[in-house]
Amino acid sequence: MLDLMSTNTRARLRPRRATFWLGLAMVLAGLGILGYIAWAFYGTTILSKQRQQDAASKIEKAWGSGQTEVSTEFGSAEALIEVPRFGEDYRIPVIEGTSDRALGSGLGHFSDSAGPGEVGNFALAGHRITHGEPLRDLPELREGDEIRVLTREKTYVYALTSGGDDLIVPITSVWVTDPLPDNPETGGVEPEQVEGQHLITLTTCSELFHTDSRMIAFGRLVAEEPRS
Repeated sequence: MLDLMSTNTRARLRPRRATFWLGLAMVLAGLGILGYIAWAFYGTTILSKQRQQDAASKIEKAWGSGQTEVSTEFGSAEALIEVPRFGEDYRIPVIEGTSDRALGSGLGHFSDSAGPGEVGNFALAGHRITHGEPLRDLPELREGDEIRVLTREKTYVYALTSGGDDLIVPITSVWVTDPLPDNPETGGVEPEQVEGQHLITLTTCSELFHTDSRMIAFGRLVAEEPRS
């Protein structure tokens, strides 16, 4: 009789134990997901901001020793970006290329686009959220706002010709990085259609979370300042 009761008790406990371990596994999985989200939103940003500071410091030191293009552990760089509307401390390195490594360390320069101050389109990409989020506040920019591009010899001052959130396009709209971006939509936002301009284009995600659309801001060169 005792053996039968023990058998019945163990039989009743098995489902409870299974439920306990299943519940524990779900809790641990949930904690893992929350940890990943926390890392993606906060950890990558902290790490990337440190990378941005390290790269900016290395660039400035290299300029002081006479170098124009600087090799960093994140990629080659030859410019820093300042945006007065984003505050006095905003100074982001421009890393050549748009790889994950480049975008995780600053603004990425589309390699087939013009360089700072050159005729054509100096096209840049940056994260809006995570990985330092250098263009998180792009929607706050307005027509006429300055984008200052610092190089070893000059500072190129661009003025936006469109607001930060005036144009949203699908990720497949590669025309925005053309030497003279020509919007295929009649009456759509675009730079003045005059050849030989010195343009700048900023691109980032149109939403804070996953999106297949991009937010675009255009500008044109309005001044060049010598750097001591």
